[in-house]
Amino acid sequence: MDETSNFAARLANTLDILKKIANEYAPAVFASSLAAEDMVLTDLILRNKLDIKIFSLETGRLHKETLAMLDRIQETYGVEIQLFKPKVAAVEDYVRQHGVNAFYDSVEMRKECCRIRKVEPLNRALKGNKAWITGQRRAQSATRVELAVQEDDVAHAMQKFNPLTDWSEDDVWHYIRSNNVPYNSLHDKGYPSIGCEPCTRAIQPGEDVRAGRWWWENPESKECGLHVVDGKLVRIKSI
Repeated sequence: MDETSNFAARLANTLDILKKIANEYAPAVFASSLAAEDMVLTDLILRNKLDIKIFSLETGRLHKETLAMLDRIQETYGVEIQLFKPKVAAVEDYVRQHGVNAFYDSVEMRKECCRIRKVEPLNRALKGNKAWITGQRRAQSATRVELAVQEDDVAHAMQKFNPLTDWSEDDVWHYIRSNNVPYNSLHDKGYPSIGCEPCTRAIQPGEDVRAGRWWWENPESKECGLHVVDGKLVRIKSI
């Protein structure tokens, strides 16, 4: 089977997974970071009119280019992405006690910032749903090599799906370009993985695609907490 056929098979499988989620796990939601992988899933969900709601976490520290994606999605698909923001009091308390950029000081301070700005809003976004979807891929980093398509998310008492698990970086961009999918302009400036502005940098040729995320930390600690339970990255075999 040539690479074109391989991609067609991966694409068909991903669409089948999304249809299964919409049909068997409603209500289900897709947590979009508005980056390339998530725009692939956004396009598949909206193009096929699947009953899956899409939301994004507006942390208060996103790049202007990322925020611009909200308007581009609405212009392209006629859909407004629901936003979940951190609690103002929690952010103010963190800044007052530790400083606005305390996340540079230690892994603990960085994870606390992520907890306030991402994890807590995610918990609110997932409440009342039976399943949630992410754009994670195995090839993204050392922390995701055992990523399963379907996981039992014990922390949220629901199923978690990663439909792009076996997609390569080339697969993602082939789909985007073939289908004229809007994407974050930072990807053209050396940002394969995009998070909050102060915690993301462009990468150098040959670096891991997530090397620009929390670049001052060891690779083994580079998760924000959205996919972690009790401080540990949780992976289980496919269901």
